[in-house]
Amino acid sequence: MVLEGEVPSLVSIVPIVVLGIVLGLYELILIHRDENFRGSHWFGHGLHSVIFMFVALFFVFNTEYFLSITGLGDKGWPIISNPWAVRVIIGLILNIKMHATSAVIKGGLRGSMTGGMTEHWFHTTLVSALVVLSPLYWPLLSNFLPEWAGGPVAGQ
Repeated sequence: MVLEGEVPSLVSIVPIVVLGIVLGLYELILIHRDENFRGSHWFGHGLHSVIFMFVALFFVFNTEYFLSITGLGDKGWPIISNPWAVRVIIGLILNIKMHATSAVIKGGLRGSMTGGMTEHWFHTTLVSALVVLSPLYWPLLSNFLPEWAGGPVAGQ
């Protein structure tokens, strides 16, 4: 496939890093509160959460770019050509991943030595919705952040 015209650039890495850390830590806080588990599981799950947040946010913020370079945006297919439908699919995958990951961690108050902990569906859905909707609220949120975190440049 040959690209015609101007190709849109990738979104700045700043919103992906800032929101990845914030939402990854938020997921870690939720699972810790839901499961009240002990030991070093929280650190491993925390790193896992933040890394997957970075990946999901990268795809969510760059959906239009990927649809344009692959030509899928021009196909007119109801689900794959619609950037918001693709973002919702990414959110569903992220939701299932978070819930499945928490289900295999052993321990906790509700878990047993043989069962998993399973985070609340409400919490995983809330985090997934925050990821999917991040391109909408990032411009509003960035106005309240310092310049180094993607906020407005001082003096402008």
